[in-house]
Amino acid sequence: MSRATSVTRDSPNAAAIAAGIKRRLGARSLVMVGLMGCGKSSVGRRLAQRLDLAFIDADDEIERSAQKTIPEIFADHGEAYFRDGERRVIRRILQNGPQVLATGGGAYINPETRAAIRSAGIAIWLKAELPILMRRVLKRDNRPLLKVDDPEAVMRGLIEARYPIYAEADLVVESRDVPHEVIVDEIIAILDGHPLLGGGQG
Repeated sequence: MSRATSVTRDSPNAAAIAAGIKRRLGARSLVMVGLMGCGKSSVGRRLAQRLDLAFIDADDEIERSAQKTIPEIFADHGEAYFRDGERRVIRRILQNGPQVLATGGGAYINPETRAAIRSAGIAIWLKAELPILMRRVLKRDNRPLLKVDDPEAVMRGLIEARYPIYAEADLVVESRDVPHEVIVDEIIAILDGHPLLGGGQG
């Protein structure tokens, strides 16, 4: 798991590093992947601000396209219908880079979506342990997959099924109980030296 030396907002060369990452990114997107509750939207929004990029939440775009909330899509049409729409929306969004894109927890599991992200972006997996995820997801009542008697058992099953696939992401960063800016600092430090961006060329 990657945890590089932080490049904080207050570092003397922070602006130059951010500008260099944005320039070397070209038309590619930074795509946040991981289980619900790992912080994809919260961290992704702050990462976009630091890099002066647009931030897009795929779930918001799906709801806008369907003119329904995600729980309503699940209830009215089922998960398979939702996943097909999610795949199409993400493919469309990826054509508009550079940007930071936060995806839903199941998006990266689709092989076509993984291939599209690999072609047009850099995938960043925010990996979190089960207790942290449970504390976060139970604060909100908008998770269709968790509307069951034992949501922790569902989350445990999702971890077992999805973590080996999330591990295909280009970057892996530990999501934990620290300020979101700390995670952003670590992502920027990793990106600055990452081979996919030419490795620290500023």
